[in-house]
Amino acid sequence: MQIITPDYILTPDTLLSNMSVAFDKTIRKIAPLEELTKEFPDAKITKLGKNSLLMPGLINAHVHIEFSANKTELSYGDFISWLYSVIENREELINGCDDGCMAKAIDAMLESGITTFGAISSHGMDLEVCANAPQNVVFFNELIGSQATMADALFGDFLARVDASKGVKREGFYPAVAIHSPYSVHPILIKKALQKVKNENLKLTAHFMESNAERDWLDKNSGDFRDFFENLLKQNSAVSDSSEFLEHFNGQKTLLTHVVKANESELKTLSQNKHTVIHCPISNRLLGNGALDLAKLDEHNIRWVCATDGLSSNYELNLFEEMKIALFMHSNMPLLDLAKKLIKSVTINAADALGLNCGEIAEGKNADMLVLDLDREPNDELAIHLILHRYNISKIYINGTLRKCSL
Repeated sequence: MQIITPDYILTPDTLLSNMSVAFDKTIRKIAPLEELTKEFPDAKITKLGKNSLLMPGLINAHVHIEFSANKTELSYGDFISWLYSVIENREELINGCDDGCMAKAIDAMLESGITTFGAISSHGMDLEVCANAPQNVVFFNELIGSQATMADALFGDFLARVDASKGVKREGFYPAVAIHSPYSVHPILIKKALQKVKNENLKLTAHFMESNAERDWLDKNSGDFRDFFENLLKQNSAVSDSSEFLEHFNGQKTLLTHVVKANESELKTLSQNKHTVIHCPISNRLLGNGALDLAKLDEHNIRWVCATDGLSSNYELNLFEEMKIALFMHSNMPLLDLAKKLIKSVTINAADALGLNCGEIAEGKNADMLVLDLDREPNDELAIHLILHRYNISKIYINGTLRKCSL
């Protein structure tokens, strides 16, 4: 049992002062220090410095660890140009990122306060480093393949990767499933994968409506994807349209990434099924896909969370940086309100979307916590300041275990 005493505690909607937190793996009680020492007399007590802030650990719901070798190899500014550059450099990027490369990306996330991440695993090469990561990991085994003739082989490989991830037996590791996208996964494969998701109660994610190329291909079998599919896969039509794709997920809460080009009908479907949208602002900008309409999501009562995507379409895996870009990208939204929503999107809302018992400083929640060293007493605009200023993170706890401590 431990007791930590900061100057301030950030809960989802309230800033507490003159309170301490008693915890082991979970947060046992929040109360004044005197009360906690009486109730837990043998607890180790940590008193923090002036203007210290205790807040929940950050949750990065969508990241591609396997592509962490990229820095200047891929082409930015246009989605199709980027996609061709991924295909051209795929082997070099995959082979160029060994366990050390991937572990470096995971460590960088930890240093920036990310205590939980959702790894989208295309090949299973990141399984070992994710299994050994200090963070909680939702390990999304990705299914991809639009050709029916290859369905059995692709599904066999997918099942083998899912089974391998299920073999990881450690606290805070959750095997899960990712369906790549409506244009890249045949309906036969989707149905089989979703049956496994339902049978084993696995967490589920998919990319959806990221680009104009995807919009045109699914709606009209035209646009930039037409040459791509004809030349590389000998396909002249999409395997399904967007409504057919979304029907597969009816009744199955899913995290859908990007959703930049979704139309009104699709947004209504997302809302009705209580899906969550994962917003990756830096990736959307670098690939030329425009800005997600967060106000429209709010109108439809669609929950959204902020994530980094991978280093194939980002320059660092830092949620504070991601939120800062979002703060400036969505200039039509009230600043303080957006900042508060962003903080909640990478804490309590992300935890709820992933079905995890963390994301807030509250009794009964897992003790995933950060200590930030503020430079002065916080005010009503704390959410803005947390995003704008890279305050030092002096302590990081995951499931009650101290994972970082700097003086």
